[in-house]
Amino acid sequence: MDILWILWILPTALALEETLMDSTTATAELGWTVFPVSGTSENSWEEVSGYDENMNTIRTYQVCNVFDANQNNWVRTKYIHRRGAQRIHVEMKFSVRDCSSIPRVPGSCKETFNLYYYESDGDTATKVHPPWMENPWIKVDTIAADESFSQVDLGGRVMKINTEVRSFGPVSRNGFYLAFQDYGGCMSLIAVRVFYRKCPRVITNGAVFQETLSGAESTSLVASRGVCIPNAEEVDVPIKLYCNGDGEWMVPIGRCMCKAGHEPVDNGTVCRACQSGFFKPAQGDEACLPCPINSRTTNDGATNCVCRNNYYRTDSDPIQMPCTTVPSAPQNVISNVNETSLRLEWSPPRESGGRGDVVYNVICKSCGGRGCTRCGDNVQFTPRQLGLTDTWVYISDLLAHTQYTFEVQAVNGVSDQSPHSPQYVSVNITTNQAAPSTVSIIHQVSRTVDSITLSWSQPDQPNGVILDYELQYYEKDQTEHNSSIVRSQTNTAIIRGLKPGGIYVFQVRARTVAGFGRYSGKMYFQTMTEEEYNTSIQEKLPLIIGSAAAGLVFLIALVVIIIVCNRRGFERADSEYTDKLQHYTSGHRMKIYIDPFTYEDPNEAVREFAKEIDISCVKIEQVIGAGEFGEVCSGNLKLPGKREMFVAIKTLKSGYTEKQRRDFLSEASIMGQFDHPNVIHLEGVVTKSSPVMIITEFMENGSLDSFLRQNDGQFTVIQLVGMLRGIASGMKYLADMNYVHRDLAARNILVNSNLVCKVSDFGLSRFLEDDTSDPTYTSALGGKIPIRWTAPEAIQYRKFTSASDVWSYGIVMWEVMSYGERPYWDMTNQDVINAIEQDYRLPPPMDCPSALHQLMLDCWQKDRNNRPKFSQIVNNLDKMIRNPNMLKAMTPLSSGVHLPLLDRSMPDFSSFRNVDDWLDAIKMGQYKDNFANADFTSFDLVSQMTMEDILRVGVTLAGHQKKILNSVQMMRAQMNQIQSVEV
Repeated sequence: MDILWILWILPTALALEETLMDSTTATAELGWTVFPVSGTSENSWEEVSGYDENMNTIRTYQVCNVFDANQNNWVRTKYIHRRGAQRIHVEMKFSVRDCSSIPRVPGSCKETFNLYYYESDGDTATKVHPPWMENPWIKVDTIAADESFSQVDLGGRVMKINTEVRSFGPVSRNGFYLAFQDYGGCMSLIAVRVFYRKCPRVITNGAVFQETLSGAESTSLVASRGVCIPNAEEVDVPIKLYCNGDGEWMVPIGRCMCKAGHEPVDNGTVCRACQSGFFKPAQGDEACLPCPINSRTTNDGATNCVCRNNYYRTDSDPIQMPCTTVPSAPQNVISNVNETSLRLEWSPPRESGGRGDVVYNVICKSCGGRGCTRCGDNVQFTPRQLGLTDTWVYISDLLAHTQYTFEVQAVNGVSDQSPHSPQYVSVNITTNQAAPSTVSIIHQVSRTVDSITLSWSQPDQPNGVILDYELQYYEKDQTEHNSSIVRSQTNTAIIRGLKPGGIYVFQVRARTVAGFGRYSGKMYFQTMTEEEYNTSIQEKLPLIIGSAAAGLVFLIALVVIIIVCNRRGFERADSEYTDKLQHYTSGHRMKIYIDPFTYEDPNEAVREFAKEIDISCVKIEQVIGAGEFGEVCSGNLKLPGKREMFVAIKTLKSGYTEKQRRDFLSEASIMGQFDHPNVIHLEGVVTKSSPVMIITEFMENGSLDSFLRQNDGQFTVIQLVGMLRGIASGMKYLADMNYVHRDLAARNILVNSNLVCKVSDFGLSRFLEDDTSDPTYTSALGGKIPIRWTAPEAIQYRKFTSASDVWSYGIVMWEVMSYGERPYWDMTNQDVINAIEQDYRLPPPMDCPSALHQLMLDCWQKDRNNRPKFSQIVNNLDKMIRNPNMLKAMTPLSSGVHLPLLDRSMPDFSSFRNVDDWLDAIKMGQYKDNFANADFTSFDLVSQMTMEDILRVGVTLAGHQKKILNSVQMMRAQMNQIQSVEV
């Protein structure tokens, strides 16, 4: 602590010393009291005249009788008033004769003396009171000389003066006496100065601290509150300095800083107002800054500089930035028309307005006999229509033989603050005859070992009569140069002569008299393997045989059951669980999931459901992550007689307990019971070697949530729906097996290189442990639950069913359509629970079709009996894939029980008096006149606004358009909620 104090001592705050007594200033005899009384004993202290080190005459006390034993000589000062001091310092100057220099000196000779003090409220001492003994006197210290003298010359002794300072305290009475005790030395007390210390008045850290007496102890710290200097304000409170026992300021706490508009001068002791043309935006120690270009101040002490006329700043511009203006119009527009597509290029504006954030908007208008109107949403802009950073745009899906006008606007960060419309340059073009637009989706109808039947939708813009379609295909490992072509006059085709189990790439395009359109995106489909085909035939065999064979199958099943029951008495006790694997209903075999924890010996479940693999067949290549029980690796698996395959390997960390091993392998016992293309496939386990391993197929693209975040905006809606369809198909399979997942989330879906999604993570031990540190899983009724993905009844009552998995699937849909955004954003888990209880639901992600969001809302029905089954979800998604037009509608937010979770950044419109107040609240006040001029003056009218209305009002910046549209949608939702309550 002492070292820290030294580090915090303020170097400019030197201690002040106030003298209470100084023997060197005496002009007459000191008249101190001695014992024994002077003249009665040769041992007594004697007052004599002497000289200090500067040869000034002073009064001193000396004693020297070293040949008599048991010396006890005292001298006491006069009464000294302490004047409020709590700690007293005594400076003593003295000389001591070296005992060894005295001939025949006895052993009782001393070279030290003692210092005492005695407190009293008044000058009451006498020659006998207080007694001349240590009690009631209080000893301060034994004083020893650093140097003693021994030389003697003709002029007498050559003295060496020692100076020692001692302190004592606390003292609390009005005053005190000092006493010096000699007990056998030869010395001279040359000077005694008694003083106390205090910390001086100081200005530091922007505050004034008054004189403060030091504390009673050497380690005492006396706090002193500071007062901010004029035009300064506290940063941290309380503002303190501490005065230590030596009268030094130390340990500063808090500080004052000059207010905004004021700067520190004179070493920080004065806060001066910024002069005209200078400003300071916030409190601090910085100096005032000159106003940026195109700005000025209106008075001294300015906190910011206002922009001059026709110059502006954005909300995000730092106030030190020069004010800027709007750009001029783009220059030299060049158009290149190709049938119903167009490429526009232009040069940057001559004046950028002084900013580097110039972007471009392209406004499309189709012109006919009734004038020009805004283009519809079918027109496509690449890379985008608004906020272009490059000086070009590619426009497609225009109508053939149509006249268009395109306005290319230049805008920057302050364009929305200017009362004038953005500067633009326009160009008129007429489209030509055009080939059909692109086919949006290819759907697999059926497949065999050597053929695939496909269908596809008609192009959105045929641009004439479709003559036929051209289907191009080739093996996945080949290139387009090795492709084959199939022609079809309908939107279906059967492709024959394919390899069993082969993966093929398909693309299709349409042809009219104007020629071929562009090929569709690449789609991957796989023929059946021989094993899949044989399995399919076996599964269909009972249907082929017909009802005549149903009785025979039933009879065989009955015999099997009887045999199994008879064997139950002498086979292993847990074989009954094996019997539960299958049951027979009307001759059709259905596989049922068996919980491995129902086995008395869980290791038996591993042996029954998971294939044991010799560790020599496994080669670990690299670590790719960490699991709950150990590392996750990638590697190769080479089983005898089979091709080497790339696999994922989960390893059990060393030092595991038997329970951890059982929980680790339970996932394999579960996974080994599943066989579905949308459920992760278990290759086997390694339990007879170390480390223990679970080996599964390798999924190249990892978890779905991170995959989506890495590829934000890169997929079509149809591709996303295809992913969702695969997940739903896998969950339908699990639900049919009576398996409840309980942790369905995008993080537990894996994606392979063909974008096939597979349900994974069957390690239910996380629900049984209470020590997980993953914040995703929150304690609820004795277990860990992923609140954001879990149905209300599962949170409240631990009621997990396939219906609660359907709720979780709805959250997965929202994750997919938002490209991996966190459900409910930064809300706490308790906020999520409260919101769900109040019937709030997540809003549709950006660009999410209304049909998909409605399916999400169906999954989030409070009554679990009203939620769709996974089979219904698969059918609904299939309909959307077959009819992509269902995915184009973007409807307003729903109302009633399906009211989406309101955006907390959007205020309640009912709290505002008028539209102007609402615009101010969402920080879009610059458009007040625009709304008024377009007659959007009431909330009823504003709540019905569309994107076209927002463009017509004059909002051209994409960010502002989106913010206003979101606010309008929230207003509409709030109105619907109010109306539903009134009804």
